[in-house]
Amino acid sequence: MDAHIKKVYVPMTETGFYILLCLQEPNHGYGIVQKVKTMTGGDIVLAPGTMYGSLSKMEKDGLISFVREEDKRKIYEITALGREVLETEKKRIDRLYRNMKEM
Repeated sequence: MDAHIKKVYVPMTETGFYILLCLQEPNHGYGIVQKVKTMTGGDIVLAPGTMYGSLSKMEKDGLISFVREEDKRKIYEITALGREVLETEKKRIDRLYRNMKEM
C-alpha cells in the first residue's frame, strides 16, 4: 500500500469502511446503501451523493473495480488493494477495541 492510499484511507470513514465491507461480493451503489442500512439497524444510511462520490474515488484509487452493468446499475467489487486497506482498518479497530476493554 503506497503512502497516498494510506494517508487518504487510514483511518477510514464509516462510508469507506462499509463500502469495502459490502463489496466483498459484487454489488451496486443502491445495494450497498440497503445492505448498510440493514447491517446497522438503520443507524447508518448512506446518502446517494456520498455513496457515488466515494465509489468513484475508490475506483480511481484502485480499491474497487467495475465488474459489469446490470439494469443500468454499475456493479463493483473490492480489489486486492481494497482488501489490504480493509484488513489494515480491521486491525486498527481490533486494537482500539482491545485497548478499550483493557481500561
